Amino acid sequence: MAHNPLVSIVIPAHNAAVTLARALDCLLDQEIVDWEAIIVDDASTDRTPAIIAGYVEQDARFRTLSSCAYSAAGARNSGISTARGHWLMFLDADDWVDASFLAKMLAALKTAPDAVAAYCGSRRVMPDGEFTPSSISTEVAIQPFETFARQCAIRTHALLVDRETIVELGGFDVSLRTCEDWDLWQRLARLGKNWVMVDEPLAFYRASPNALSRNSAQMLVDAEIVIARGFSADPRVKHPASAHANGATEANGRTASEALAWFALWNAASDCGSGSRSVNPQSLRALPAGRKWAREIAKVAFDGLMAGSLSVPAQLAARWDRFGGSLTELIIELGKVWDNPVAGRRVQYHLEQMLLDVDDLAAPRRLARTLGIRVDARNPTSIELPQGIDQIYAYLMMDGQIEARVQFGVLGKVTRRHWIELILNFVSPERLVRADKSNMFAAQALLTVAGRRPDRDSHFGKLARLAAQARRLVRSSAEPTEPLAAPRRAPAADRHDNDRTSFWNRHFATQDPWSYGSPYEQEKYERQLEILPAGPIGRALELACAEGHFTRQLAPRVGHLTATDISAVAVGRARARCSDQPNVEFGVLDFSADTLPGEMDLIVCSEVLYYLDDLAELRRIAKKFVEALAPRGSFISAHAFVLGDNVERTGFDWNTFGAQVISETLAGTEGLVLEQSIQTELYRIDRFRRLSPDDVATEPMIDHVPIRAPIEIGVARKIIWGGARALRRDVARSERRQRIPVLMYHSVSDDGPAALARFRLTPAAFDSQMAWLRANGFHAIMSEQLEWFVANRHPFAGRPVLITFDDGFQNFADHAWPTLRANDLTAEVFLVTDLVGESARWDAVSGPPTQLMDAGTVRRLAAEGAFFGSHLATHRAIDGLSSSDLAAELLRSRMFIERWTGRPTTAFAAPFSVTDRRLGRLAKECGYRIGFGGRHGPAGLDCDPIDLPRIEIRGDRSLDDFVATVEAVLE
Repeated sequence: MAHNPLVSIVIPAHNAAVTLARALDCLLDQEIVDWEAIIVDDASTDRTPAIIAGYVEQDARFRTLSSCAYSAAGARNSGISTARGHWLMFLDADDWVDASFLAKMLAALKTAPDAVAAYCGSRRVMPDGEFTPSSISTEVAIQPFETFARQCAIRTHALLVDRETIVELGGFDVSLRTCEDWDLWQRLARLGKNWVMVDEPLAFYRASPNALSRNSAQMLVDAEIVIARGFSADPRVKHPASAHANGATEANGRTASEALAWFALWNAASDCGSGSRSVNPQSLRALPAGRKWAREIAKVAFDGLMAGSLSVPAQLAARWDRFGGSLTELIIELGKVWDNPVAGRRVQYHLEQMLLDVDDLAAPRRLARTLGIRVDARNPTSIELPQGIDQIYAYLMMDGQIEARVQFGVLGKVTRRHWIELILNFVSPERLVRADKSNMFAAQALLTVAGRRPDRDSHFGKLARLAAQARRLVRSSAEPTEPLAAPRRAPAADRHDNDRTSFWNRHFATQDPWSYGSPYEQEKYERQLEILPAGPIGRALELACAEGHFTRQLAPRVGHLTATDISAVAVGRARARCSDQPNVEFGVLDFSADTLPGEMDLIVCSEVLYYLDDLAELRRIAKKFVEALAPRGSFISAHAFVLGDNVERTGFDWNTFGAQVISETLAGTEGLVLEQSIQTELYRIDRFRRLSPDDVATEPMIDHVPIRAPIEIGVARKIIWGGARALRRDVARSERRQRIPVLMYHSVSDDGPAALARFRLTPAAFDSQMAWLRANGFHAIMSEQLEWFVANRHPFAGRPVLITFDDGFQNFADHAWPTLRANDLTAEVFLVTDLVGESARWDAVSGPPTQLMDAGTVRRLAAEGAFFGSHLATHRAIDGLSSSDLAAELLRSRMFIERWTGRPTTAFAAPFSVTDRRLGRLAKECGYRIGFGGRHGPAGLDCDPIDLPRIEIRGDRSLDDFVATVEAVLE
């Protein structure tokens, strides 16, 4: 019985005399010898039959058939009919495979016994012998059918397939002049069986000007048929996988019409490369115009351009004159088809960058929008800008070597001064001087850069004109220009001031420094009155009466009241407030240093004992209180709970002791006993009694009561509800780190379009996140501070966090800002300045656009301590803007924000987190020092300040996810 080979290789050959020997020789080179080759002579009229006969005579593994199919599909089917191998390979007469092809493909199949096919990567070989980079579709191994329903992802000879399965499927469709291999792979994949990938370029495809793949019209006709079959049932496949029986799914908008449009794009670009234009731009209408697809569209066009122009990537920019005009016209037409010229321009930028990324710039490359050049870093010369060019891609050269690659947006002539300034950003003056000891370039550069007015037609000249236009626009706006009121801040408490009197007089330089009339303070006063001892009170002493707000309420309850304070300023205000109370006398008294009047029936001392130096002083003064009381006299203390006493319960984050320690110290003082205590979550009010010799202490009466009054922001921001896991001051002393989280938020609202749920947190979820940050010792910094740390490579102390909001939604003011303030945090909001006061029209496709803050709200929040940066002027993705439009938006946006806030604006965040290589430099030239682009992750000291990463906080994630994300940065 004849031995059946492991692999049958079918080779159609029609007038292939020039290339056939190379194809057949690659089989003789195979490491695996168990194969047969069936060469099908398809009506050749050249020396092809003689070449075949020679190989058949030389090696019995070669067999030959004659065919008059005049098509590769028909010839291959003839070969299939006589093949005997378990596996089939289809090798065209002008292609070849690596010597290890069969060995590696069979080895892969051996590891997956259920596989129906194995495939590998491939490379094109151009007529000049140059090779393109390897390409391989990883998607085929993941979802073969969904992939082949939309595209032909594998070269004909880059796979081994099961022969019996191919026979059952009926072989190649001879009605298709092209795409017949795609059609067969699609049918094979519909079976739902496994495909194995060998991630190596083992197959080589010879590109030819006469290839059928260059017939775009025929390719599109046949591709439409194959794609239509992929999206419907195919009766030719008798036993399809149930998931594929009715064709491909239209998941994520990946429809049949879109698949055909991608194929049409490739053919259109190929046509441009070959010098023809047979593809109608309307066939591209279904291509996605969204910015996230721009690079993919450019990549497909790049590949089609290679095929059509028969050029490897490194040759394309140099050959731009052959096809650049038609390719640019195609992209412009694409923008028109989309009714979105910006989207077309975005594709153009991506494509030109791809071309220059692989070019050596041996000569200037003038593309549609980009000029690629080499520049002598020691002796740069001015460059006039060709029409239409608005960015430069340059190699900075020294001694024939590339010192740096730079890409930047330009508005006009690039002068020598401009080049010098740019070169000094990439090459140190010392390096330039060391390279040439006689060259005074560095000194000359510094002189050239300093103090020269820009040429009107130069880049900086045009930038200056754009800045002047922006200033005129800002000045002509209707927004008010009066300076912002400075945010009101209570003076910082410093218990170790050497002169207490001066300290408290400075404290009272601002009238009503603690908002004594607030509902929260008034409720506290009411409870102090409730705890007064029953019966008449003769003589009373109020210590630290401040401005007399409680004095006025206490006076009617006592016979005579002596109200004192260490600050003469405070006493003066108190005397004026109580001028109609005849039983009150006022005096300046330092209860720590001065003698207290004696025989008092009542002493009230509230909200002041925190300021003593230490517990020793508190114990000493407690004894003075006892001595100043008459027997059975009462002492009332009202103080807040402080985290320093008990970090695990709600308290104020002050660097001092609090109500718990004060109460324990007073209770431990000889002669004092606690009689009654009114306790809330935030403070306690205690009444102590001075024991007389025959007194017997009894159990105190403890009342726990809620706080009903609203708590003002100045109080709330110092509270950590539920206790803290870490205190800011402790971590500031003990922790140093190289990176911090920069959190990116958008919207804080309960409602909004479902499609935007990822970008929207509920107010409750945001509250929980900010409370967690506060309880874990985080403090907020601003982008200017972050820029300083990064620029100076200075480690961060403690646990800093930069909280940012993109877009400037009104719900930031309504929901996020009150929560931030209540947690003693702040944030930086990046505003879309042309749309301030309007709505987020860029989201209109997803539902009703969200309202944006108006300028008045921005001014108010800035006065309250919020910070603002630029999200540019229109919220257009910057990779679709011309360099001139980008500069204008950067300038206009910065100047409007500075007008509204009264502060310099130095930070920006790129809309949609989309950046390109022009943005950083243009932003610096427009006055920015710090920027946030599209990178995700923590910001570290090694980052570029003008392109910092952020961590997106999504609305569809839990608090646990948030905690894990932030804690990962601390590790």
